[in-house]
Amino acid sequence: MRTPTPVTRPTRLTRSLICGSVAVLVTLTGCSSGSSGPAGADSASSGAAQQTTTPSSSASGGTAEGEADATPSAQETTTALPPGLTEDDVEAGLTSAKVKWEASGTLQTVKGSTRAPGKGKVYKVRIQVEKGIAVDGEKFADFVLATLNDDRSWTENGTRRFARTDKASEAFTTVTLASPQTSADMCQPLQTYGKLSCRNGSRVMLTTYRWVKAIPEYKKDREGYRHYVVNHEVGHALGHGHEYCAGKGKLAPLMMQQTKGLLGCKPNPWPHP
Repeated sequence: MRTPTPVTRPTRLTRSLICGSVAVLVTLTGCSSGSSGPAGADSASSGAAQQTTTPSSSASGGTAEGEADATPSAQETTTALPPGLTEDDVEAGLTSAKVKWEASGTLQTVKGSTRAPGKGKVYKVRIQVEKGIAVDGEKFADFVLATLNDDRSWTENGTRRFARTDKASEAFTTVTLASPQTSADMCQPLQTYGKLSCRNGSRVMLTTYRWVKAIPEYKKDREGYRHYVVNHEVGHALGHGHEYCAGKGKLAPLMMQQTKGLLGCKPNPWPHP
């Protein structure tokens, strides 16, 4: 996984592991009919939190310790990952591998803001999560902004960059993660069945069904699928329409509805891989 560093160029998503030397401490710790209307479902194509809005209808830890001795021995502390989740899943905000089909229906805005890295025109994004879903809003927000500011995303050679805001009036789009039922309701009139994400008006609507499960073609790279669905739906918000597989074995265009199947193309989560 390559993690974007907040510098002008190039940036890549990276992961670090820090280890102590004497006392070993290990912490384990995804279309568009117009700028104002819904974008086609893949997607089917509308920011943690204490501001709330109600949509209209339309780890547990443990400590491993050595036996007592006259001389204190090194101690090892570990934090277990939630069952069924990987470290990448947790970094994307997930706190459970279970998908709750319906939650509260109340959207919470991730409080606070982050500055855009580098230079270029700033696009502000608001992040929301539905109250009651098993997602850490702050981590989800960080994942979305890290994805958008990656140099393989919509930064366009440094001419565009993304910042987070909690004010709807400042945001060019709101990226929302919600339960399958709420996402289906908020994507209407598009039919997503709770299993497809969408862009509807100024809102990007992501379903937890895919955030957790991805699709078979991304089975071994759920993180890659999450990059894809964020980039694809925000791509609609930026005015991009659907594209199609150019031939078997070729890299799928980002704006292809990859969730519906790759049709012989290879998975690709980025507009500029």
